[in-house]
Amino acid sequence: MRSILHVDMDAFYASVEQLDHPEYKGKPVIVGADPKGGKGRGVVAACSYEARKFGVRSALPISRAWKLCPEGVYVRPRMDRYVEVSKQVMEVFRRYTDLVEPLSIDEAFLDITGSVALLGPAEQIASAIKKDIKERTGLNASVGLAPNMFLAKIASDLKKPNAFVVVRESEIDTFLRDLPISRLWGVGPKTEQRLREMGFKTIGDVATCSRESLVRSLGGLGEHLFQLSHGKDDREVEPNWEPKSVGTETTFSEDTADRELLLATILELADHVGVRLRKDGYRARKVTLKLRYSDFETHTKQQSLKKAIVTGEEIAQVARGLFAGFPMKKKIRLIGVSAGDLQGHEGDPQQLQLFESSSNKEKLSKTVDELKEKFGIDAVRRGSQLL
Repeated sequence: MRSILHVDMDAFYASVEQLDHPEYKGKPVIVGADPKGGKGRGVVAACSYEARKFGVRSALPISRAWKLCPEGVYVRPRMDRYVEVSKQVMEVFRRYTDLVEPLSIDEAFLDITGSVALLGPAEQIASAIKKDIKERTGLNASVGLAPNMFLAKIASDLKKPNAFVVVRESEIDTFLRDLPISRLWGVGPKTEQRLREMGFKTIGDVATCSRESLVRSLGGLGEHLFQLSHGKDDREVEPNWEPKSVGTETTFSEDTADRELLLATILELADHVGVRLRKDGYRARKVTLKLRYSDFETHTKQQSLKKAIVTGEEIAQVARGLFAGFPMKKKIRLIGVSAGDLQGHEGDPQQLQLFESSSNKEKLSKTVDELKEKFGIDAVRRGSQLL
């Protein structure tokens, strides 16, 4: 039997803020855009459990968060600090096993099956990891221990914050029986509605249905849900996890149809994406542009590329081409640029150009990166940004 952990840091960004600012402890902390007294236009990136009692949650418009919790402590995200603490957490994981699959900056799956012979029972290892994270970072983590990834993920989430839930093989049916169908992986709002129309409310209801009936009604999804409803999940923890994309976005202080501003913003966002690609050693073969209009209608366009790219100019050129395909009948509230289909530099031999060498642009970009890292983000700026 496998021993799989899912470890999820509790309210990570907000908890780091409370750690670094003891005066925030016990207060509703909201990390995100500037609320501007209820007139802010960004969203909530994360919030403390104290803030959640007011109905605040991630991705909520910051103006709505202000109305729900005007007395909250509003802070801007500090990604460098969050990444620093995340690295400390990942270091703790790797003391116990090499099989670590990060899902994001603040959560990961761990396969500790092979560690049992050396370090003791799985529950003892899980408890030690939880304790070490607290001692190393000062933060709490919720931990789920189960025979597979699906069950471990549910377990870590059930009794947050600071949870430690163990699901034993003999307890799987009882553990899943009364949980809502929304807990099944792959069940979004539309699928949940369809399952409810079929008479399913709990995972136990799905488990009582025959495989043939589910497959007949739902096709491949029916087989998937049948297996999960019985607590079966054969996926392996993949330690060589790679990011699928790198992106960033911004919300304008006022809805805009200013074409020059939008194109300049695309270039600025593309530069940020390029910096992250170079820092992490990736190139991209796909660029995606995201627009959110003033009525909150959101659309994306993407383009796959024959040659992998890494500089802001290259990314912006593709993103601007995508922008030309969007209708401009409404003002724009938000714009985002991302690069996907990533691959390492060493795995992408580049064809030499006859008249123009892209390597020169890369060298220039890396030099600018070094200057910004040494002297600050505003040490070198484009002329188009000097408004």
